[in-house]
Amino acid sequence: MNESQSKQTAKRKKTQQHGGARPGAGRPKGSGKYKEPTKAIRVPVGSISHIEEYLNRYPEVKEAPAAYSDENPKNVAKLAVPLYSSRVAAGHPSPAEDHIDDTLDLNEYMVRHPDSTFMLRVEGESMKDVGILPHDILVVDRSIPAQHNKIVIAALDGELTVKRLFQRGGMIKLCAENQAFDDIEIESEADLVIWGVVIGSFRRFQSF
Repeated sequence: MNESQSKQTAKRKKTQQHGGARPGAGRPKGSGKYKEPTKAIRVPVGSISHIEEYLNRYPEVKEAPAAYSDENPKNVAKLAVPLYSSRVAAGHPSPAEDHIDDTLDLNEYMVRHPDSTFMLRVEGESMKDVGILPHDILVVDRSIPAQHNKIVIAALDGELTVKRLFQRGGMIKLCAENQAFDDIEIESEADLVIWGVVIGSFRRFQSF
């Protein structure tokens, strides 16, 4: 073997030692940022920022308790409290321990369609005559059709409002339940989106 052949043989050995796949080489599975295998996918450009935001908090989202996950609304823990059959009297109190009629779970009572339900807080007094007051929490169901006379959450030109829906003969209005506020007649060029129908509300009388 001449000198040239010796150099070529040594070069091949060096290449074989440092190139190609080797057992145990590379990053161990599950040792990356997400602690599990990843996959390259194509996504819309407009969604990149939202996806990046989700991925940045991925460990937090993945490890969050299921009861608090917005992707598992049906997993909310049940909390049943006593429901007494006797009415509240405006006189002397009477023992009610023997009159427990049932138990009441507020989640089940207020929410019929968990996947379609959300809540929001009221601002303003335009609906005070039907008992919807500032700081009340409204329960809104997106699965219920928004029909005439329903109280709805509407997005009008990008701003949210709670009003009673009026629909007659092609006319659409968002009606207030307070004489101090004018009804809003929807013009053809207005951008109106109904977010859902209000199915209930609740409030607390004191902080705790």
